[in-house]
Amino acid sequence: MSDFLSPGRLWLLILIPAAVAVYLILQRRRNAYALRFTNLALLDRVAPRRPQWRRHLTVALVLLAATSSVIAFARPKAEVKVPRERATIVMTIDVSLSMMATDIDPSRLGAAKKSAKQFVNQLPAKFNIALVAFAGTATIVVPPTTDRAVVLRAIDGLQLAESTGTGEGIFAALQAITQVPPDPDHPNQPAPARIVLESDGKRTVGRTIQEAAAAAKAKNVPVYTLTIGTQSGFIEMDGIRERVPPDPGEMQEIARITGGKAYNAESSDQLDNVYKDIGSSVGYDKQDKEVTSRFAGIAMLLTFLAGAASIATATRFP
Repeated sequence: MSDFLSPGRLWLLILIPAAVAVYLILQRRRNAYALRFTNLALLDRVAPRRPQWRRHLTVALVLLAATSSVIAFARPKAEVKVPRERATIVMTIDVSLSMMATDIDPSRLGAAKKSAKQFVNQLPAKFNIALVAFAGTATIVVPPTTDRAVVLRAIDGLQLAESTGTGEGIFAALQAITQVPPDPDHPNQPAPARIVLESDGKRTVGRTIQEAAAAAKAKNVPVYTLTIGTQSGFIEMDGIRERVPPDPGEMQEIARITGGKAYNAESSDQLDNVYKDIGSSVGYDKQDKEVTSRFAGIAMLLTFLAGAASIATATRFP
């Protein structure tokens, strides 16, 4: 809980310590009266002794119920996750030759395709999804669309190519966002956009990642980066084995500059979990929501308990 919609009503809480003070004064007067009553045998018959904690418990429950009621009266609010109705997600996937490494089963690109398809299927139906592939150059394979089947087929059809132009991939993703069709229900309110960038290597050609990240930040488009692969990864070209360890440094820098989040995945299972986490990040907004009913329910429960304790205290059991 972070705040209240009617914080001025919290001043009523001063009544709680006042009630405690009155209770303590009455307790002292009761004890003093009992001491002045000299016929102890008759006193025991008229007001038999009962455990003190029962009476104190009843009062404590009443005071707690009153406290919860005041808090509810002040209309508390809490930050909750609310599913977005609209957004644009640009899947930006590295198809450079290093993605043929098999350190992730069946290969880096194969695992990336599988997890990306699962991610697309879990996004809300109204989300626009675009697909960008990059190696030496970047291509908008699928412009923003709500047609999941088109995106899924395009992911299956991704092919490897030479070089790694990470910056070009981000610029192409930003270009894809400008192609989002207008929403007839919100023509003057563009939907929020996110880029999900997946790569395993360091940029080798094209514009720098700093230029691309600055452009994304200027357009208020966070980039969620996913570094895929293990340090033992390698590929074979013309009979020569070449190590292709991932380089998460640049990916972390992109996420930091744009306000996104950086992830690493060294197995297909980790890749699936990363996409689930990204989905929960890009698919929800955090909003303040009134939670008065929560405290009203607590007050009601405490009131019932206080009533039960009061009955138990007032009833003389044989």
